[in-house]
Amino acid sequence: MTLPSRTVVLRLSSIGDIVLTSPLLRVFRQAVGKDARVDFVVRKEYADLVRSCHHLSIVHEYDVASGYSGLKELARQLREERYELVIDLHDSIRTKLLRAACKADDVVVMDKRKLERWLLVNLKRNAYSDALTVAERYIETVEKYGIVNDNKGLEIFIPDTTLFEVSGRMAKLRLNQFEKVIGLCPGSKHFTKRWPKERFAEVAVQAAQEFHAKVLLFGGKDEMEDCRFVEEEVARRVGPASVAMFAGEYSLLESTATLEFCDVVVTNDSGLMHLAAAKQRRIVAIFGSTVREFGFAPYGTEAVVLENESLDCRPCTHIGRKDCPKGHLKCLTEIPAEQVMTALRKLL
Repeated sequence: MTLPSRTVVLRLSSIGDIVLTSPLLRVFRQAVGKDARVDFVVRKEYADLVRSCHHLSIVHEYDVASGYSGLKELARQLREERYELVIDLHDSIRTKLLRAACKADDVVVMDKRKLERWLLVNLKRNAYSDALTVAERYIETVEKYGIVNDNKGLEIFIPDTTLFEVSGRMAKLRLNQFEKVIGLCPGSKHFTKRWPKERFAEVAVQAAQEFHAKVLLFGGKDEMEDCRFVEEEVARRVGPASVAMFAGEYSLLESTATLEFCDVVVTNDSGLMHLAAAKQRRIVAIFGSTVREFGFAPYGTEAVVLENESLDCRPCTHIGRKDCPKGHLKCLTEIPAEQVMTALRKLL
């Protein structure tokens, strides 16, 4: 098929889903050439993740606070751009409206494997016929245009000013005084994806002692309490010099730039996990209520994924829940700290 000269990609949220679009954006740009228009539509709070992307022409931001009127105005703007191709990687009510408004010659929509997902969550029947990750499913969406994966993994573009500022802050930590640097990401948006903070603290203390490691703590404002708990445990049992707190203080791009200083990152199934993968960090990923079949395991980097595969109630959701339907959260509480330490030793 003839490659389009004007394309718009729709993926409004969230962190991981947006970062996972990066292989598609890279190979699509290579295919259409530098003179073609390749634009992106994203929610305002996630725009930093793609704003500096070298493969995009224009980033359109949607402010959720603007409501339906803001969505209509965005639809009008997109229609005026006269796109030839719309790539909808979200397939939500909002993106359905936006892609219809574009009146493009062609519209392609990501196959979310909704039936397979429903069967696995509700009947515990694994009907997935392939092991494709979400990043690969994104590329699958445009395979009729001859677009193929380059297997170079995820990427994220960070402005030089941000890199310079982060480097200056990190220099003050004197990381060269430590043998290893371990990143810990104790948070996640959903309760059923959060390994207990006490286990993270146990791993942090052991890593600091066994590897003479500096422990760096990452997360958003909502995760500061858990990170603070880990920080205090390391400071009390090992010493304050062995831990540094970044949760709630750094932006997404600043956190990503700081993750690059880590030898290994221990993380829940979260957006930070994908940001670490975008910097090709080695990862220990702890999965609770979700499973790898959904396509969100760390992509394009060396990783160990830990799951409690003995439970017949997993998965209970494809995105996470605010509480455990069974009331026990065994999917996470039965993963001991020593299992994470074993994975750490392997990667180090």
